[in-house]
Amino acid sequence: MLGISDFAIGSAYLLCIASALLCLGYGLFNWNKGQEAEVDEITEELRWEQTEQRIKETL
Repeated sequence: MLGISDFAIGSAYLLCIASALLCLGYGLFNWNKGQEAEVDEITEELRWEQTEQRIKETL
């Protein structure tokens, strides 16, 4: 059935399922990491825009 009697085919099936489960676990573990840096980037961009606006006003 499905060629699973051969060791190579059976191991390929198992490795595909194992890698899918590992990817799923990694994704769930790192789901919301990095959002703190996004807030810092937004505030930094806002500061840059404010300084650019002041420079344009003085010119």
